[in-house]
Amino acid sequence: MAFIISFDLDDLLIPGIKRFPVERNYLWHRLFSREKIRQGTISLIQALRARGCRIYIYTTSYRSPAYIRRLFFPYGIFPKKIINKTLHDKILGERAHRISKYPPAFNIDIHVDDAPGVGIEGECYHFPTIIIGEDDLHWVDTVLQRLSDHAAQQTDKGAKQ
Repeated sequence: MAFIISFDLDDLLIPGIKRFPVERNYLWHRLFSREKIRQGTISLIQALRARGCRIYIYTTSYRSPAYIRRLFFPYGIFPKKIINKTLHDKILGERAHRISKYPPAFNIDIHVDDAPGVGIEGECYHFPTIIIGEDDLHWVDTVLQRLSDHAAQQTDKGAKQ
């Protein structure tokens, strides 16, 4: 089943406070961005694309969509949509100050993040999340398994209706 899946940036795909292994970075990459991406990101995005998923980036940072596209371009990753703090605030209006992420506003089926608080928001506001810890060395498998579980749940719901 193809989904729209969004990924957080800081401390999930890009090391910040949290540290984890990163993809190999050549001079070519450094021409586009000083930031590196988490090891496994390329293979995960390729696997998701093979399943027909559309990839979005959903971040609370103010980085511009153009900058974020340049960050991923050298790795062959082309997100279909970039949602930064500016767009989040514009679309959610007053609600933007009460919730850090709200994927349903952007037709996102499932959101991947590192912050347990986003998982709590998902429970409160009824949107599915996959929360990844910095020490999860098998995070790619975690995402793929949870996505498969989510697809099975959606299939079960459809069969019951």
